[in-house]
Amino acid sequence: MGSEKIIRLLLVEDERKLARSIQRKLEHHGYRVKICLDGVSAEKQMKESSYDLIILDLTLPQKSGLDVLKDFRNSGKTTPVLILSARDTPKDRILGLDLGADDYMVKPFDSGELVARIESLLRRAGASNEYVLRAADLVMDVGKRTVERAGKKIRLSDKEFSLLEFFLRNKNQILTRKRLVQQVWGYPFETGTNIVDVYISYLRDAIDEEYQPKLIRTIHGEGFILMDQELIDNSRERSRSRRV
Repeated sequence: MGSEKIIRLLLVEDERKLARSIQRKLEHHGYRVKICLDGVSAEKQMKESSYDLIILDLTLPQKSGLDVLKDFRNSGKTTPVLILSARDTPKDRILGLDLGADDYMVKPFDSGELVARIESLLRRAGASNEYVLRAADLVMDVGKRTVERAGKKIRLSDKEFSLLEFFLRNKNQILTRKRLVQQVWGYPFETGTNIVDVYISYLRDAIDEEYQPKLIRTIHGEGFILMDQELIDNSRERSRSRRV
């Protein structure tokens, strides 16, 4: 896994069932997650304990998420805050970001995207819990900004590096063009754009052209997937079984 540290997250969410579900998913990725179900207890936790990142709902009992965020920032705290809310109007987003949130996600949400957003914020704050990412014999050191395959160094542009990092943090998952454009390029998906396909081609030339097995696969009609060795082996085994 590379260099790791325990990352502590505060999850402020009043829907108990949803909070437990998010907690389980994040703990599966190695985070330590504390849940608060209302604004007052969240504010108390923020004052009494130190966290690497806060996930904050806006609609909370006792004290609203916006008020919690406002008071937290007014106290001089700079801990990254990711708003996770059902409020999806531009006004809500702008207000949350203006009050000091570092990112804003709307419910319902994709758990893989949530993890990616958290990792992005933590890297920005210098607290990511995973610096070395792997798939088969491909190794990326996020901190050192290096990529190797089969021990050979590979040079990538900044955007190619970001695209590969997103693939590695979501390996074995099908990623749509829409999600890649939104997460890697940071702007809305336009149906006519081919920017993803262009950069996928660049990545394949860099990390797959001279190597086996091929890691980046096209799933027609759905998107792309970067497959780790275990999934590649399972896919080959199923293919052999069908031919028998």
